[in-house]
Amino acid sequence: MNRSHIILSFNSGSSSDKFALHRLSTDGEKLLAEGAAEGIGLGNGRLWIRDGGAKTLSDAERSFPRSMDALGALFDEMERLRLPRPDAIGHRVVHGGPNYFDPERVTPELIEALRSLIPFAPLHLPVEIEGIEALASRFPGVAQVVCFDTGFHRQMPEVARRFALPRALWDEGICRYGFHGISYEYIMATLGPAAPARIVIAHLGNGASMVAVQKGRPVDTTMGFTPTGGFMMGTRSGDLDPGLLVYLINQKGYDGRRLERVVNHESGLLGVSAISSDVKTLLAKRSAEPNAALAIEMFCYQMRKQIGALAAVLGGLDLLVFTAGIGERAAPVRFEVCRALEYLGINLDRQRNEAHADQISAPASPCTVRVIPTNEDLMIARHTRRVIFGTV
Repeated sequence: MNRSHIILSFNSGSSSDKFALHRLSTDGEKLLAEGAAEGIGLGNGRLWIRDGGAKTLSDAERSFPRSMDALGALFDEMERLRLPRPDAIGHRVVHGGPNYFDPERVTPELIEALRSLIPFAPLHLPVEIEGIEALASRFPGVAQVVCFDTGFHRQMPEVARRFALPRALWDEGICRYGFHGISYEYIMATLGPAAPARIVIAHLGNGASMVAVQKGRPVDTTMGFTPTGGFMMGTRSGDLDPGLLVYLINQKGYDGRRLERVVNHESGLLGVSAISSDVKTLLAKRSAEPNAALAIEMFCYQMRKQIGALAAVLGGLDLLVFTAGIGERAAPVRFEVCRALEYLGINLDRQRNEAHADQISAPASPCTVRVIPTNEDLMIARHTRRVIFGTV
């Protein structure tokens, strides 16, 4: 019997709540609708919903002072449009701490465990827990599953996971967790059995990271204990000299809240350019704005460094994958990153890159370079269906 299931995938963030509704069966996977309530707490929000064919069903400017306001508006609009009621609901959860990695059914005990992990991800976990509880209230009796963004990296060797800190801190769970794992898992599933042995995947969005995968297993990644680590991002600093943070505390009087504001919200592309955190905006302005040009140059320079480091871990490189918003759509960034990596066997085809082709490397390039759109919502839906209904 081929029973289909309607799965609602949900992603709660600090400034937006996003959803996707899929029908999954043994005959295939179909997107039914997707949407978001954006601009939470900013005064100029937006609520939009599209069907599976990208037809706009709803699009309006709204104001969402709090996440709960956004959730309520989104649920009301989904109900007004008579979208199918979900059979199960899946959530992206950024951090599972040292004990939670695999997708897991939501229980009261799990919610309490997630509350205890809030210090690991104070920006993300509170709103994610709020989203889980709001959906439980809106859809009583519908089973929910959490999918941890750290789960993919669990297999990394200890030599890559450990920081050079006292052993007692390692025992407390202070280590390199890595993030964007649901995205990386989707890319690896898309590559399938034909995936080569040595792969670097670059997930480039407002938050950005890379992972090195050897024979299907993650062996290192750029983000660390939190999603702030690695190379510079839209508003995040990436890795910093720890002594710099000590200096800001002792000499500048920064406390934890001010430090968090600087490294997560005021740095990266926004901090360097003093213009925007948006790559598209900076690319358009870089010919006339030196700071915009510098921000893009630094972003690409730091990515090249990370690719070189991960290639060293892998002992070479067979495949480089670009994914997520910047990776999928910013051809100039891909070109700037790849143009100095010929020593790794990367030879980009400029026309194919400009056309956002699936393969953007030259046919004779020893290392293949691909652009593969990610789909975290579908990966969450697959996990949710398996956990609740035992099917894949």
